Amino acid sequence: MQGEQRAVRARVYGTVQGVSYRVWTRGEATRLGLTGWVRNERDGSVAALIAGADAAVTAMIERLWQGPRGALVSKVEIEEATDDAPVDFRIVT
Repeated sequence: MQGEQRAVRARVYGTVQGVSYRVWTRGEATRLGLTGWVRNERDGSVAALIAGADAAVTAMIERLWQGPRGALVSKVEIEEATDDAPVDFRIVT
């Protein structure tokens, strides 16, 4: 990866569970060359750690608002993170 590196924690709200949002997120993140993880939360939201080139992270944040077919995103919260990301992008529980 080139350029400035960045990591963020994202929380996505709306109809985001039961619509393959995690699988979609992993696919989009992988296409953008990002690392991190995504998981369902008990409150019905989806949480993610997204790390990589600043431009790719920014692109992924924009894509989180879309999601896969069937998703209806009502809110995306982003905070900068200092977490270490895995070497790939994973779905975790």
